[in-house]
Amino acid sequence: MGSRPQFIDDLARGTQDASLDRSGSIDNIDDSALLDAYSRTVIGALERVQQAVVFIAVERQIADARGTRRNVGGTGSGFIFTPDGYLLTNSHVVHGATHIVVTLADGARFDADLVGDDPASDLAVLRIGSAEPLPHVELGESGSLRVGQIAIAVGNPLGLAQTVTTGVVSALGRTLRSTSGRMIYDVIQTDAALNPGNSGGPLINSAGQVIGVNTAIISGAQAISFATAIDTAKWVIMQIFAHGRVRRAYIGVAGTTTPISRRVQRFFELASASGVHVMEIVKGSPAALGGLRTGDRIVAVDDIAVDSVDGLQRTLDASRIDKAVKISVLRGTQKLNIDVTPVEQTG
Repeated sequence: MGSRPQFIDDLARGTQDASLDRSGSIDNIDDSALLDAYSRTVIGALERVQQAVVFIAVERQIADARGTRRNVGGTGSGFIFTPDGYLLTNSHVVHGATHIVVTLADGARFDADLVGDDPASDLAVLRIGSAEPLPHVELGESGSLRVGQIAIAVGNPLGLAQTVTTGVVSALGRTLRSTSGRMIYDVIQTDAALNPGNSGGPLINSAGQVIGVNTAIISGAQAISFATAIDTAKWVIMQIFAHGRVRRAYIGVAGTTTPISRRVQRFFELASASGVHVMEIVKGSPAALGGLRTGDRIVAVDDIAVDSVDGLQRTLDASRIDKAVKISVLRGTQKLNIDVTPVEQTG
């Protein structure tokens, strides 16, 4: 037989040299030296949130076709965001539940109270009682996210506790229809894999800050998952703390975030390079009665800049219900101010 190829001899020699290294065998090398930067980033981010991610089990009563009521169970995920036991999860995980039990990462179990539920954004706040301060996450910001940055999802898919999946932010500003039928705007799309049971768990960035609440997947699709932006969640939390529910001012428009050219921005001295393009106006709504038109671009409400659909929703908070507001729009070559009186959104 012919001689062995040189690379085989080189490989054997290299392995032998490594195993006989007098400074210490390869078995003694610190494992951290073998981790690449990406792995260290994911591990570090996970360590910051892992103890605050919880498993949620619920019971509901449903009636069959004969009217007989029976209990059914459901599960999901959530995360503690204050040391005194406030949790955030999805509305569809806990909506209509008669009993909610939260299990912490260390196995401790607590009955949970529903503080507030907002099906329109698919978010809910729970509270558990504990004599000791609880591990909790840091809420980040979603307004500064960029497509391509690391996204890490943590949750309990199919009851498999503390499951971690990784990916990137695939797209921003998506629109998703909630279980209530209302559109959720500024949704984060990611390719971090989600499965049933992930709902309500945190989507975190490389610093371990929560940037979204894992919400939905598209059945039959791969690598397409969605999370409600944490900036939206913060606003919902404040509304629930203040009112026990989310009160929204309603004007009756459907729109999409649209860019505004620098030339137009400079000419009209606008504070932002984007606004809301009005796609549809509900007949008989405050917007219709006030004179808004499809094609208008909303750029401000009461001189507060509006740069996105989510920004418009946050601006139209409970304080503006039944009060006339000045909506500034770009229409053709003009900037107009239109008076509209929002009403409280129902349903």
